[in-house]
Amino acid sequence: MAVYAVGDVQGCHDALGGLLDQVSFDPACDQLWLVGDVVNRGPDSLGVLRFIRGLGSSAVMVLGNHDLHLLAVAEGVRQLRGADTLRPVLDAPDAAELLAWLREQPLLHADLALGYCMVHAGIPPHWDLATATALAREAEKWLRSSGCAALVPNEVPELAELTPELTAPQRARVIVSYLTRMRVCTPDGRMDLAFKGPAEQSPPGYLPWFAHAHRRTRDVRVLFGHWAALRGKADAPNVYALDTGCSWGNALTMMRLEDGHKFACGCSHAGEGD
Repeated sequence: MAVYAVGDVQGCHDALGGLLDQVSFDPACDQLWLVGDVVNRGPDSLGVLRFIRGLGSSAVMVLGNHDLHLLAVAEGVRQLRGADTLRPVLDAPDAAELLAWLREQPLLHADLALGYCMVHAGIPPHWDLATATALAREAEKWLRSSGCAALVPNEVPELAELTPELTAPQRARVIVSYLTRMRVCTPDGRMDLAFKGPAEQSPPGYLPWFAHAHRRTRDVRVLFGHWAALRGKADAPNVYALDTGCSWGNALTMMRLEDGHKFACGCSHAGEGD
């Protein structure tokens, strides 16, 4: 059995199919991990969702910010944005089944036998894997029971760290921000959620979440996406950046976990990433 992890698909169904064809992917014996943001900006989010769901236990995905955006739009707590390509999903005859399945996906996946952990954006430096897993489960429970309304940011400035005085929905919102939106933070985990640039342009006082010297998951191999400006390169041990901007018209990247070998397939669609 081979296990492959793929970056932000964002509706690029053909590029995903091209990658799987390259490795002769067989769902009967292989497994596909997806780092989230499987929908939006690309041309066929509906096809991607149907394909991943159809793989059953041969696919493992975590939720990304675009996946949560789709759920929030479906719940009526957000509106479609100009660059969104989600209308075919919302209008599909099987939309209810697809969205119910998507809502059940985790925010973090870890396989200790393989020695890998997967999240969409990252794990703040002051969390170890046990803490990150427990907090992910807390936020997942909130999402499945209460929906997305409490997870949509509405404070200015946004909540940017997990502090003791937060209410339960505020805690869930911050946990989700860490796992699906974070790029840079301070050593104690305060995020700058507005920053989207290259790592070397991080704001003063902030570093990429994986660059902190005392990061508590430095002995865990972490797969993540979300940050296309990294161009698939994270300058730190045991971290694997897989978002290479497929939705911008660049390649979609996939890595075989057993040996770290990477595969790429181009995408003709040029949209916008986030």
